[in-house]
Amino acid sequence: MRKSIGLLICLFAPVLLFAQQQQPNIVVIMIDDLGWQDLSEPFDHKLSKNNRIYKTPNIEALAKGSTKFTNAYATPVCTPSRVSFLTGMNAAHHKVTNWTSPVRDQPTDVTDSVFERADWNFNGLSPIPNIPNTVFATPFPQLLKDNGYVTIHVGKAHWGAAGTPGANPYNLGFMVNIAGHAAGHPQSYYGQENYGNIPGKAGLQAVPDLSEYHQTDTFLTDALTLEAIKTLETPIDRGQPFFLNLGHYAVHTPLQADKRFFQYYIDAGLDTKEAAYASLIEGMDKSVGELVAYLKSKQVYDNTVVVFLSDNGGLSLPPMRGGEQHTQNLPLRAGKGSVYEGGIRVPLLIKAVDQRTARKVEEPIAITDFFPTLLHIAGATPKKDIVQELDGRNIYPLLSGIKLKEHVFIWHTPNKWVPQDGPGINYYSAIRKGDWKLVYAQKTGKIELYNLEQDIGEQYDVAAEQPAKVDELAGLLSQQLRHWKAIMPVYKNTGLPAKYPDEALAKSK
Repeated sequence: MRKSIGLLICLFAPVLLFAQQQQPNIVVIMIDDLGWQDLSEPFDHKLSKNNRIYKTPNIEALAKGSTKFTNAYATPVCTPSRVSFLTGMNAAHHKVTNWTSPVRDQPTDVTDSVFERADWNFNGLSPIPNIPNTVFATPFPQLLKDNGYVTIHVGKAHWGAAGTPGANPYNLGFMVNIAGHAAGHPQSYYGQENYGNIPGKAGLQAVPDLSEYHQTDTFLTDALTLEAIKTLETPIDRGQPFFLNLGHYAVHTPLQADKRFFQYYIDAGLDTKEAAYASLIEGMDKSVGELVAYLKSKQVYDNTVVVFLSDNGGLSLPPMRGGEQHTQNLPLRAGKGSVYEGGIRVPLLIKAVDQRTARKVEEPIAITDFFPTLLHIAGATPKKDIVQELDGRNIYPLLSGIKLKEHVFIWHTPNKWVPQDGPGINYYSAIRKGDWKLVYAQKTGKIELYNLEQDIGEQYDVAAEQPAKVDELAGLLSQQLRHWKAIMPVYKNTGLPAKYPDEALAKSK
C-alpha cells in the first residue's frame, strides 16, 4: 500500500508542480528618482534629447515584450508613493505626504515663514493600529503571502520611521528582507566603503545586510541584484509562486559614479554630476537585464509579470543635479517634489504572462492602482477585514486593450519639502481629469489650468479662458480632499487652515 501511494505521488508530482506554477510570479522593479525621460526607451511620442543621452538596452528589450504606459503617475516624493503602492491609498488619504525620517517622531518638513508645520503621518505606514502619526493599513504583500506566495523584498524600503512597525518589511507581509530599512537613500554605493558601514562613520543611511560584498568592487546596484537572484532560487526550484519587490537605491543621491560606465558619459560631454547620474542609470539597466536573463534561464519568465517603474519624477534641483535647474525632465515641467508633470509622471512597463509583443497605453494610471491590480493577477481575494478604503482601481483590462471609465487623479502636498520654493514645489495640490489638469497653490490661492494633450509642458495657463472647467475641477478636487479629511497647512498669523480650491475660487470672484 505504501509503495502504491509513493508511486501515485511520483506520478502526480509533475502535475502538482505544473498546477502550482500556473499562479503567476510577480516581479516589481522600482527605481528611485528616475525621470520619465531618463531612458533610451522613449515614453513620449518621439525620441528626446535625454533619450539619446542614456544607454538602457535592457529596458528597450523589456519594452519590446511589455505594455508601455505613457501617462503613468506617482507622487512628487518617495515615501508617499511607496505607501500608496503598498496600500492602494492616495497620499492625501493616507496622509504620509512627505518623505519619512529614519528617526521616529521627526518630521522632515523645512520651516516656513507663512505656514505652521502640518500634522501629517510623519512616521509612515503601520500594519498595527494606534501607532502615533502613522496610517494603519493592510499592505498587499501580506495578502499575497496569505494566498501562497513567497514574498521577497530586496533594496530600498522607506515605508516607516525606525522604531515603528512599518520600518521592518517583515511586518508588512514580506517573508524575506534584504537591505530594506527606514532610510531613503544609501550612505554609499561603493562596496569598498561597505555601503556606509564603516566603524565610527556609519550613519542612519548605511545599507544593511550586504557584508558579503564589503571591501569589494561590487557596486550597490549589483549587490542587490545578486541577492535578489539568490532569493528566487528556492521558490523556483520548489515551484512556488513568488513576489519579488526589488527596490533599487539608484538613482537617488548621492550621485556617486559607477566607474564602469562613467567615462563614456564624460567623453560624451556631460558634466561630472550628470555623467555620474547617467552611470547609475546604466548600472540599473544592467541589473534589469541580469534579472530577466535569470528568469529566462529558469524557464519561469513567461509565467512572470514584470513591472518596471519609478517612485517619482527625476530630480531637477541644484546643486544635486548639473545643468540649469528644472530643465532635466523637459519637455515636462519641473521635477521631483513638484505637482507639475516633471515631478509626478514616471516611466512604467508591465510585462504580462506570456506577453511577447509591445503595446502602448496612453490612458492615465496611478501608483495606487497596483494594489488591486497585482492582487487580481495573483488571483488573491482581499480579506473582508482589509482596514483601508482603496483609491486605486484594477488596471489589468488595459493590458488587453480594454478601456476603463474616466478616472480622476489627485495630488496633495501640504508640506515644505525643500527650503527653496520652485514651480509646483511646496504647498501645492493638483487634479487631472481627461486631458485637463488644474494646479492649486495653497499659499496664494492661485489656480492654473492646462490641457495636457495640447501642452504637455504646462506652459500655457488657460484658466481665464475656461472658467467652467476651472469650476468643475476645483469642485472635484475640494470634494475629494474633504472626503479624505486631507490635511491643510495652517497660517501662522491667523491660526486658520489654507482654503480649499473651491473656497479660494469663490473668494476671487
